[in-house]
Amino acid sequence: MNNLFKGKVVIVTGASSGIGEAISREFARNGSKVVLAARSEEKLSQIVNEIKADKCDATFIKTDVSIESDCKRLIEKTVEKYGGINILINNAGVSMRASFLDVDLKVLHRLMDVNFWGTVYCTKYALPYLVERKGSLVGVSSVAGFHGLPGRTGYSASKFAMHGFLETIRIENLKKGLHVMIIAPGFTSTEIRKHALTENGLEQGESPRDERKLMSPGYVAKWVLKGIRKKKRNKLLTWDGRLTALFQRIVPEFVDRVYYHEMSKEPKSPIK
Repeated sequence: MNNLFKGKVVIVTGASSGIGEAISREFARNGSKVVLAARSEEKLSQIVNEIKADKCDATFIKTDVSIESDCKRLIEKTVEKYGGINILINNAGVSMRASFLDVDLKVLHRLMDVNFWGTVYCTKYALPYLVERKGSLVGVSSVAGFHGLPGRTGYSASKFAMHGFLETIRIENLKKGLHVMIIAPGFTSTEIRKHALTENGLEQGESPRDERKLMSPGYVAKWVLKGIRKKKRNKLLTWDGRLTALFQRIVPEFVDRVYYHEMSKEPKSPIK
């Protein structure tokens, strides 16, 4: 057990699979009281039962983060059960894969509703409790929030928006002891690419990448806890991401070409 997280109340959105599930399990193993939030009640129930079987404390609240009232209820129910909130992990997210020329704008609306507004809604109602306990507010992002990714206009836009929002929250609460962290994993082996939306809003159904070679959710989860422990500001988990953040300020045209080349190599790439 890590005493820093023992007894802390943690909310994790997008907790029914992938990175969110791994983060939830990692906090539970470290003695936290974990509230899992996602749309799939069946998956959440199964995960919580498994966590409880290991004598850890967890509960779930069915939540669609794109709905403000759901997010408000998530916070209220958590405070009602545990008396406050120490850590909020804004992890819920959806991706896309289509050129902007072809994409239906409803796809971009969907990504903003989940990735950006989901973060805004949950943060709005959790913030007073996080400030009260000098807690941590975390956004799980991507290199797409530091530099635009071709074929992912809505995804990049939503992550850039998340960054601007969280950075402003950090500054506004500079003297209140609130910790705000943006963490950007590399490509991680999750279901997000299978569920990524195509130009007409349908899920693409298969990943364009070799999932066996990607970062594991468990690895990301450990870095989330480590980042909170060390009060990190921004944490990019890959050298590719760090170099992107650096080079975009020095040679942005070069970064543009690198990402164009990389994304155009994907199977059935929308980038020609």
